[in-house]
Order: sequence, then C-alpha cells, then structure tokens
Amino acid sequence: MSLNGSIRVPSDKSITHRALLFGMMASGTTRVRHPLLGADCRSTLEVIRLLGADVEEQREELIITGIESPQSARLDCGNSGTTMRLLIGLLSGYNGSFELVGDDSLSKRPMRRVTAPLREMGAHVKGDQAPLFIEGAMLQSIDYTLPVASAQVKSAILLAGLRASGTTIVREPMLSRDHTERMLPLFGAKLSVEVEKGERVIRVDPSRLIGATVNVPADPSSAAFFWAGASIVSGSSVTTTDVCLNETRIGFLRTLERMGANVVISNERLVGEEIVGDVTVKTSVLSGTVVEKDMIPSQIDELPLFALVASQANSPSVVKDAAELRVKETDRIDSVVSQLRKLGVDIVGTEDGFIVNPSRLHGGSVTTYGDHRLSMMLQIAALMTDEFVHIEEIEASDVSYPRFRQDLQRVQRKIE
Repeated sequence: MSLNGSIRVPSDKSITHRALLFGMMASGTTRVRHPLLGADCRSTLEVIRLLGADVEEQREELIITGIESPQSARLDCGNSGTTMRLLIGLLSGYNGSFELVGDDSLSKRPMRRVTAPLREMGAHVKGDQAPLFIEGAMLQSIDYTLPVASAQVKSAILLAGLRASGTTIVREPMLSRDHTERMLPLFGAKLSVEVEKGERVIRVDPSRLIGATVNVPADPSSAAFFWAGASIVSGSSVTTTDVCLNETRIGFLRTLERMGANVVISNERLVGEEIVGDVTVKTSVLSGTVVEKDMIPSQIDELPLFALVASQANSPSVVKDAAELRVKETDRIDSVVSQLRKLGVDIVGTEDGFIVNPSRLHGGSVTTYGDHRLSMMLQIAALMTDEFVHIEEIEASDVSYPRFRQDLQRVQRKIE
C-alpha cells in the first residue's frame, strides 16, 4: 500500500478560532472564508452566538455581525483549550458575568498560566480549572514575560490588553504561534512587534476592532499526517495544497527535512498576513534526530506523529524539553508511548519527552483516549503493517479533521 495524490486538508484550526472571536468583538461585518468547522471550532462558533454575535453560515463562508458588548452567559467550550483560554482574556475587560465550562478532559487542563497574568491586570477570574467564573472589570496594562512559549497565554493577554488602560507588553523569549499578532492589525488593532535584546516584544494599546475578511488556509497540523505517511509508507508521493507555511507552525516539516525527507515546497504566496503554499513529500530514507529547546513550540502538536516517523528512521531519535505534552487533551507522552508499544515500537517515555529506536510495526488493539491527534497518528501507523490494527475511539479525529478517514483512503493505492 502506498499514498499518492493531491489533497487540500481542512482549514487551519488556530486561525479559524481567532477569526471567529475577533469577528465577534469587531464592529460591522466580518467574513471568514474557508473556515474549519470541526468540533473545536464549532465550540467557538456556538460561544460567540451565545455572547450575542449573529453568524450566517454560507457555503465555505461565515458572515459575522459583531457586537458592542457581550451578554452574560454560560459558555460551553467543549474540548477546546484555545476557546477557553482566549475567552478568559477576551471577556475579562467587558461588563458582565460569564461562566466557562468544558468536557471532562478540558476540565482537567491547567488554566493558571492564563489566569495569573490576567489577575495582575485586575481581572476578576475565579478558579484555575474549569468551571471558571469571570466578572468583568476595569483592566490595567501589564509588562509580562512569558515563562513558557504559549500562543494561548500570549493571545489571552493581548486580547485583555485591547480593553486595558495603557500599553500592554508581552515579551516572548521563545517564539510561539503568532497568528494573533498577525491577525489583530487586520481588524484595526494598535499592535506592534519588535525584537529587543533577543526577545520578541509585542505591544498593544486599547483598540476598537473593525470587521475584516479572513481567508483561512489549510492547516499544517492536519497536513502533517499526510507528510508523515508519505515519508514512511513505501512508494508514496503526496501533495498538500494551500497549506499555511507560517514558520511558527511548520517545525515538523523542518524536522522531516532534517531527517532526510524528500520535501518540495511550491506555489508560495501571501494570503492575508500568512504565507501559503503547496507541499509535496515523497518516501525517503530517514535518519534519527533530536527535537529539543526552541524547536518544540512550532511542532508541539505533531510530536506524537514524530514518534511514529522516528520509529521508521535508521537510527535513534530523542524528544526532550516537551513536558507541555503532559497537559494536552491527554498526557500525550504516556498515551503515545503506551499505544505505540502495543504496535511494536521501541519507545521509552521520559519526564519531558521520549526516546525512539528503529522498529518494525505489527498489528494490535490500541485506543485514542478520545485524543484527535492520537487517532490520526494511529491511523497512519496502521498503514505500516499488513496485520490488523483495531483503533478504539477512532472517531476522535473528527475534532479537527472530520473527513480524515475518507481522505486517507482516497490517497491509498495498492502496490502492484
């Protein structure tokens, strides 16, 4: 079995979340073209409706009529950490009472890294795990250095800064996803980004957002599964089109290149504030590598997938400095190690990552623990053996990629 063909994976989850939230805050009309409407982004969509925004769903486009001020509400964020963390910052500076709840998984995820700096700004937030209770308050600006690379913490502070007095400053020693600071100026926010003494410094002043048009490119975190499959499944060549090539998002692709993967990027162009292009990956002989330090933030979501790819390299690989994996939808270190071992992968978990040795996969019964990225990784793993692989809760992939199973089947070809 090989993987061959061209595919446009679903649109970017991070960009869709932000376009919806910013559109709700903006006066006038916002158009979100080619949005992702998987379960997580649906949570954000329903939240902005509950807060008072009018959303018209058309084919391949959402038309949002923004609101002056959100109405008090109980907001169910489902399984979406992005929805919850960005909302904490967004709502803290508005009048009203808001309760943020989530499913069992989200309710266990830590929120203190967001609530602590917001409380320094004067936010009235009760709780450090869901359910969270927010009473709108007058906010003061803050000069805050991020202790860990986190786009969600950064975004929450910047969104609060839109309603705070004075200039809010976020200092970023290690670069994380920068979609928020790219997109906010499109909506009219007074925001600047500079590099000072090796730190990336983002400043935002109080701003009223104005409706804008956002074209959402394809999600590199979803495309990554096809890049991985093409690189390790014999005789494969897959092209993913219209993919967001923001450097803060394609660390996994850069890691594949470092391992010796055959990667060709073409048709690069600017769409809005994001670089977009087509990526073709062909089967290659891969060498093991180390993923660590400032490589981690740009591929944090793809590290479970890296574990699978690393098992097909000709030498060992190591991931370290990735303790953040333990507070994702699942403990992604323990879950990845336990499930890949069931399929024959020689992998050992560490406190902040794992060590993977060259392995030959076999069949078995595995579970996704309801984690969408684990589901997709295991579906790629199943292609590496002729034996049967049973995946429990395979439908978890619908959270970010509702048609993943169908698309994967579409590019599969039998080797004659």
